[in-house]
Amino acid sequence: MQSGPDTMQTEAHRGKDLLYFTVYPRGYDPGLTYPLVILLHGVGSNMYDLADLTPAISTRGYIYVCPNAPIPMQIGQGAIGFAWTSPGGGDPEESLQSERMLQSLAQEVMERYHVTPGQAILLGFSQGGGMTYRCGLGRPDLFAGLVALSCSIRDPDEMRRRLPPQRTQPIFIAHGLQDNVERGRSARDFLESEGYSPYYREYDMGHAINADVLGDMVPWIHRVLPPLEQHA
Repeated sequence: MQSGPDTMQTEAHRGKDLLYFTVYPRGYDPGLTYPLVILLHGVGSNMYDLADLTPAISTRGYIYVCPNAPIPMQIGQGAIGFAWTSPGGGDPEESLQSERMLQSLAQEVMERYHVTPGQAILLGFSQGGGMTYRCGLGRPDLFAGLVALSCSIRDPDEMRRRLPPQRTQPIFIAHGLQDNVERGRSARDFLESEGYSPYYREYDMGHAINADVLGDMVPWIHRVLPPLEQHA
């Protein structure tokens, strides 16, 4: 573990099913119960990709877990990235297996870091955002809110069957105007038709997370799941 009282410590772990990367808050005290943010990377990336977002969210108020997707894939010149599902959607059983692994990991890390159910945010970018919808919408008991960045709901009919009776879970959706924005709008429209009230914003960007997204997303996270800063 990299350590120091004025730095955010980091540590890689091999979980039961998935590798994951933990970013600890500055001044981390294992005797305190921190809220949790789980960050899911996009296709072709890895568990380190979204760790750079953590200081922007809060350096002291949350513990962060960044899982590594289970499916390796070639991304050019011998490099390996990872995906939650194979390109084109893949085998449905493969997708379900990734979901089961991710759901198991969420329970695993919540137990490891003594996170109270309902004191977590699930955040995903691109394919990781699709997994956020798939794994998070049915578990408002675990996740206080969902953050879906530059992604879509691929199978609304299947998703509808997963939805809980209560449709009050807060959802933040961000999408770029130069990034097939109809995918984000379709997700928003589906959720609204099912009784949700997502916080939806479009940005002058492509397939990315820019400063404007962070400017809206970070205060939203703090409202939905307040950081522990005042207690750290």
